[in-house]
Order: sequence, then C-alpha cells, then structure tokens
Amino acid sequence: MASDNADIRNLPLAELIERANILVEAIPYIKEFRGCRVVIKYGGHAMIDPGLKKNVIQDIVMMQYVGIKPVVVHGGGPEISDLMKKMRLEPKFVEGQRVTDAETLDVAEMVLAGKLNGEIVNQIHQLGGRAVGVSGKDAGLITARKYTMPSSTGDATADIGFVGEVEQISPEIISVLDEKQFIPVVSPIGVDSSGQTYNINADSVAAELAIALQARKLILLTDVKGILRNLNDESSLLPSIQIDELEGLIEKRVIGGGMIPKVRACLRALNAGVRKTHILDGRIPHALLLELFTDKGIGTQIVKNAT
Repeated sequence: MASDNADIRNLPLAELIERANILVEAIPYIKEFRGCRVVIKYGGHAMIDPGLKKNVIQDIVMMQYVGIKPVVVHGGGPEISDLMKKMRLEPKFVEGQRVTDAETLDVAEMVLAGKLNGEIVNQIHQLGGRAVGVSGKDAGLITARKYTMPSSTGDATADIGFVGEVEQISPEIISVLDEKQFIPVVSPIGVDSSGQTYNINADSVAAELAIALQARKLILLTDVKGILRNLNDESSLLPSIQIDELEGLIEKRVIGGGMIPKVRACLRALNAGVRKTHILDGRIPHALLLELFTDKGIGTQIVKNAT
C-alpha cells in the first residue's frame, strides 16, 4: 500500500488537489462504515487477472486500515475446471451446476481450501494486511446438507453429487479472528452432521455469512457491470433496485442466467437483516473503494423496499 513520495511530489498541482478532494469525499463514508462488517464474495475475472487481483486486495486491505471489518468468501470454478482437465477428468454441468462426484470433490477442496485460499491470504499479507484462511469445515463454521436440484421439467430432481447448501453458520471462529484484527478468508466448503464434505455455491455462502454476522453490507464481485435493463447495452445499468422489483425483472428476463443466484443471495440477505447488497463489476479497478467511498458509486445496489 506504500507509495513513492517523490513520484507524488512530481505530480501537477491540479492532480494533487483532485486526490485530496477524493480523500475528503471518502470521510463521511469511512465514518459511517467504521466498525461495521462487510462480506465480500470475491470471484470472476478479478481472481484471474494479476492487475485486478492486486486492486481487489488493495481495496480489502484499505478497508481494514480505516476500521471496516471485511470478510472475504472466494469462488474458484475456472481453477477447478483447469485442474480437472490437467488430471484428465472431464468437468460436467447440469443446468449450470457442476456435477461433483468423489474425484471432483477432492479437486474442488484442493483448489478452494488449499491453493486459492492460501494465495489470497498471502496476497493480503504482501500488501500490508493481516489475514487467516479458513474452510467452512474449520471450527464447524459451515454445516451443510445435500443440495437437491429441481430438474428442468419440474417433476423430478437431478442428482449432481456432493454439492451442498448451507444449513447453519456457526461464526465463532470469525469473531475470534476479528478480535485479533485478522481478515477471514473463507473457502465455500462445508460438512454435514455425518462428516460428509460438500462444495457450496460461494454467493450463497457469502449471503449466509452476512446474515450470521449481521453484516452492514454484502458485496458480490462479478464479470458484468451490474444488472442491465438491456443485456446488450452496458449503458442501461440499473444503479438501484428495490426487492419488490426483482421477481418482475426475472419474469421479463432482464435478470437471467448466472445473475439469478446472485440476486437470490442478495434477496435472502436483505430479508434476514443485511442493510444493503451490491453486485459490482470486479473488472473495474478498485471497484470496492469506488462503491464504498464515493458519492456516485458503481454497479447495482439491491435494497429493501422504501417505507
């Protein structure tokens, strides 16, 4: 996070003043969110592109520096598929859900709870933060149950293996890390009462953690600008949506495909007490800081109905 003071002194005065104005603009937001928990689902292209990775981690470290309590939940679907292919295992999907047999589950846990989790923790430390990686299996954080997926016909269920959903969050380990000023980095792996491991959708885990932690905000990073009224027109971004508008937008197919589970996660969080939820384009440098600390913000915020 350190900068070269000599380089800053060489900047034109107008640019220095603009930087100062940005800092001043951030003051009321820092004051408002200081001491609050913010759950961030980290995924998409921002986990792959080195420059974007650095931007996201810098934002998270900055949040910690100013007194916000970030909790990071990460995905890793592309990395799981890449490792499977290297191991000559064929990734299979049913209606967008990964079929997870025993071998695939082993790969998913290696990638999520091992490689990716460790990389994110290391990046946070390299940029001046303090983080600890945890799996949902650690300290009983995530109790899971098998996910039953309706078939496309609606009259049967599709068995997609060891894919789970959250049954219960026991957040004590997060509180312990918080007291010691560590950023928790959570991989979306859970275990049921019999000890069976499950891979769980990271958006869903982030929403359930936000609820259990009584987070101020839930932020989902993705690879689109937010929710668009016209999928082919990025200028049609909907900056704010109330929850009573969501079903109509889904019926009109304004919201579709991979955006539906993200919206459902936001809806679940809002109905359970989280104040605001946000879907942001993680491809935009410093998307988190722009959303949290500027007047305009970016992406789409989904909020409770106005009263």
